[in-house]
Amino acid sequence: MNLMAEAILAALPSWFDPLLGILLIPLGAAAILALLPGYRVSAGVNIAASLISLACAATMLIARPQSHAFLIVDDFNIVFILLNTFIAFTTSVFSASYIAHELETGRLTAWHLRFYHAMFQLMMFGMNLALAANNIGLMWVAVELATLTTVLMVGIYRTHEALEAAWKYFILGSVGIALALFGTILVYLAARPVVGEGLDAMVWTTLVAHANGLDPSLLNIAFVFLLLGYGTKVGLAPLHAWLPDAHAESPTPISAVLSGLLLNVALYALLRFKILLAANSAAIAPGPLLIGLGLLSLIFAGFMLYRRRDIKRMFAYSSIEHMGIIVFAFGMAGPLGNLAGLLQMTMHSLTKSAIFFTVGHISQVKGTQRMADMGGLTTSHPFLGWLLVAGVAAIAGLPPFGVFTSEFLIVTTTFARAPWLAVLFVFGLLLAFGALLLRLTDVAFGEVKGPAGPVSASYLPAVAHLTLVLAAGIWLPPRLVAWFEHVAAMLG
Repeated sequence: MNLMAEAILAALPSWFDPLLGILLIPLGAAAILALLPGYRVSAGVNIAASLISLACAATMLIARPQSHAFLIVDDFNIVFILLNTFIAFTTSVFSASYIAHELETGRLTAWHLRFYHAMFQLMMFGMNLALAANNIGLMWVAVELATLTTVLMVGIYRTHEALEAAWKYFILGSVGIALALFGTILVYLAARPVVGEGLDAMVWTTLVAHANGLDPSLLNIAFVFLLLGYGTKVGLAPLHAWLPDAHAESPTPISAVLSGLLLNVALYALLRFKILLAANSAAIAPGPLLIGLGLLSLIFAGFMLYRRRDIKRMFAYSSIEHMGIIVFAFGMAGPLGNLAGLLQMTMHSLTKSAIFFTVGHISQVKGTQRMADMGGLTTSHPFLGWLLVAGVAAIAGLPPFGVFTSEFLIVTTTFARAPWLAVLFVFGLLLAFGALLLRLTDVAFGEVKGPAGPVSASYLPAVAHLTLVLAAGIWLPPRLVAWFEHVAAMLG
């Protein structure tokens, strides 16, 4: 392995910087794609740019770039950067066949396609920048950029429902990001007496190095605002109202990115500040706040799943449920709780994006998103139907998928430390499991409804994701486990 790494490094040009690559490539691709009129060429450029970004991210596992005042690659963000670029690539592959169908049916025009592909790469730039930012102000700007691009994508169909969803997302997202900005300013004010004025008081590595000297009262207030602000982006109840509409009305590739990536990016930003609080011995423990919001989101979403009739809206509430699970795990904290939260973040991203890939093609072939009109999928479209069954089994936490591993770790650590919380947590899990099972039965195995003709679909992205989730449930690479354990210790 070392010889291979040395060979790869020797083959790279001296000017090559993979950290800049994951930023400049999507930014440059966005400018190019805004000018390309043809669908096939623009779809190919979108895939190529996403693949090159993924290659740059993979290179950082071998040769970690030098960090500075604005950008950083450390043990916390390197795997999330890789996950971000991997799902961006698979989504671009799925998007090629999905958007072709939308073009054929007239739901999107050639102008919409230029806009869509350009915004896709600009969105990837914003999320990669948020993950790589070493400056908390720059991270806030990057999260806002990713939010604004997704707002524009949500409303791309220009229907009444799509525009309403986009405006709701914009208004609630703006309130959230304003609260996060105020929290960021408070962190700067807490650091200024210790670090001094200027950029140094906003540099993440500098803040952590001086964390124990920061004013704990300001840090405590700041974390509350940051939790509410970034928690809105995460989709935690009761701050979740934008998420179901945005998922239901946006193109399905964007639904996959919202659930698989953007929620993670917002939570990643919040966890950065959790590390800062953990390093200050006089600051409050954020655990009770995270546990409360996590449990509320889990149980609330579990009940709401029973009332959904739109399949994309149902899986949007499933995302709220799983973000609640993840936040609850980080609230329990400790080596095992944090490790389980990190694993759940990864498994949820892969699984939920695979489900949306599958649901996207199902809704196209059936001509609807209403579950009542798409029954008997395993009979009418066996591969799509069984792919959906596998995705639901994985996201419901059934063994041997990786989600089962992370949820089992959360349950065991909670039972050991607070049994009554474990009872509430398991109740939420069973509630959501029952809803998913109820809906899946009719959609996958019920009476055949809707068109039963062939579907032109790209199955590889969904199959690749679910294969990784299955493999993770059976065996995790020791290096990945070591990374999870190290970052879990950082999170406190």
